[in-house]
Parts: sequence; structure tokens; C-alpha cells
Amino acid sequence: MAFQHIDDRHKGEFFQLNEQGQRIAEISYIWSNEHKIIANHTWVDDSLRGQGVARQLLDTLVNFAREQDLKIIPTCSYVDVMFRREKSFADVAA
Repeated sequence: MAFQHIDDRHKGEFFQLNEQGQRIAEISYIWSNEHKIIANHTWVDDSLRGQGVARQLLDTLVNFAREQDLKIIPTCSYVDVMFRREKSFADVAA
């Protein structure tokens, strides 16, 4: 699943829109400094629950961090739990 991405170097997000142009999933972050972002919010519409969309959003954010050589500070409860559970994210954890 491909997500749209916006980033103004202060904050950014990966998201998905439905056919009507409404957001149905998102993960957002705030730039802490040039080397760290704060993952502060994850949301998935009820219509997508149970389909692994939150994990796909997180994987997309983690891949972005790896490509940009960034560390992620998880303040979003979902991201925090996944970072503690999934050892493959250790390289991007701040």
C-alpha cells in the first residue's frame, strides 16, 4: 500500500485518502532536530481496522527514517509499544 507524504521540515505525516478524498489512516511526526523525529500520532479509520494498516504506516515511517538517517522518538502509544516489541526497529529508535 502506497501512502501520501507531506513534510515541511517542522512536521510531517504519511497518510491514505479514500475515494472521496477523506483521510482514513495517518501517522504523523514532528522534527526534534535535523537527526531526530518524534512519532506523535497514529490513527486508522474503523473501516480499515484489523488489516495491518497501522503497521504499514509504521513500516513506512521507519523506512523514511532509515533513508534519511534519522532516529525516531516514540511518543505515540502505538509506536512506543511496537518499538519495545519489535527488535527490528532498534536501529531507528532514539
